[in-house]
Amino acid sequence: MNRKTKYALISGLILFAIFCVRWYLIESALVPVETGTTIITDSDRAFFLPTSTTNQVVHHNTYSLSYSERHEQAEWVAYELKKSHLSSTNHKRPYFEIDKSVITEAAHWRNFKNSGYDKGHLCPAGDRRFSKEAHDETFLTSNISPQNHDFNSGIWNRLEQKVRYWARKYDGVFVITGGVLKGNMDAIGVEGVSVPNQFYKVLINRNNETTKMIAFLMPHKDSKKPLYEFVVSVDEVEALTGIDFFPKLDDAIEHNLEASNSYKGWSF
Repeated sequence: MNRKTKYALISGLILFAIFCVRWYLIESALVPVETGTTIITDSDRAFFLPTSTTNQVVHHNTYSLSYSERHEQAEWVAYELKKSHLSSTNHKRPYFEIDKSVITEAAHWRNFKNSGYDKGHLCPAGDRRFSKEAHDETFLTSNISPQNHDFNSGIWNRLEQKVRYWARKYDGVFVITGGVLKGNMDAIGVEGVSVPNQFYKVLINRNNETTKMIAFLMPHKDSKKPLYEFVVSVDEVEALTGIDFFPKLDDAIEHNLEASNSYKGWSF
């Protein structure tokens, strides 16, 4: 074997080893990444988690997420919003920080600089005011998606406030939210953070005798329309995203509720 062939073989083996290590790290993200004093062992939270199309699920203290390296943001963020979580406490707004729990490396906040887009929270800081630690945890870059300011402060904000209303009224709801990371999307920053054309929010309430769920799908633009006009079936959001939102629900209940686009039982 001549020297040139030997070097080519060694280089190939090194590249193959790098590929194997990267594959292992991404696949190992299936094992929950735990940070701080966590509540991820809560049975309800584990029960309600959706499937991940990226195999990279990260659990933080008060919310979980599935990170999409391709789009440099979460495909979904999931958390429970209880009545006891609701608070009017105003904590000092921290700086955004890169989420070091994301094995493939979360996007840097500088991607948003001069982009014309807000750093749109998926798990809202307003839903985590019950403690400074919980509030500040929402300022990780894995929890943000590029949002037009008018959308973020308009129709999307109205929906977030409605979720808090339901959390108070029904003594808690479980929330799954994110951008639809499909189709032709613009991108921002040197890392190419995708700008979703649509955002969704799926809620389930099992605190009463009857399980009920509701889903919203919104174009990425502000609107003065009433919120109920954006209600769709969970099946429709699943078809768009490829995510199975409630895989652990009894099949009969899951299929029946996810096929419905009725908002009966939800007080608007």
